[in-house]
Amino acid sequence: MNTCADNPAIDAIDRALIVATQGGLPLVARPYHQIAERLHIDPDAVMARMQRMQDSGVIRRIGVVPNHYKIGYCANGMSVWDVPDEMVDELGLRVGQFEFVSHCYRRPRHLPHWHYNLFAMVHGKTRDEVQVKVAKIAEFLGQHTRSHDVLYSTRILKKTGLRLASS
Repeated sequence: MNTCADNPAIDAIDRALIVATQGGLPLVARPYHQIAERLHIDPDAVMARMQRMQDSGVIRRIGVVPNHYKIGYCANGMSVWDVPDEMVDELGLRVGQFEFVSHCYRRPRHLPHWHYNLFAMVHGKTRDEVQVKVAKIAEFLGQHTRSHDVLYSTRILKKTGLRLASS
């Protein structure tokens, strides 16, 4: 069994950084400095190690994960699209560039019941606003889309990645 402890790409300090940041960065002007102070290491070392772990794939990404509901976006719809399989990657890259799409990805079809293969999350303050945005995607996709739908969120799910236990 391969565990983080077996991974030569990280050492005890890296592991401590992962544990210290996995719940989110501190909401202060200089979050890496606060983490460095807590772990008794140099802030430049914190930033260099975080960058190295991201570059090597130990950390996939560092980004903001807003709570859409708290900022007023309560009509959240996963738009689903049936597009030609040979074009799904190209179209998905373009749809993912719409400023109102938070994430876009390919998923396998489950025929005959589920024929959608492209998913794009759209946020809005109302369902009407989401529908206007989905219409823009439909216009872009044009003849390449055979059908689509919007699946609206009905509850908030906790979004977290892998969590390491503190040692």
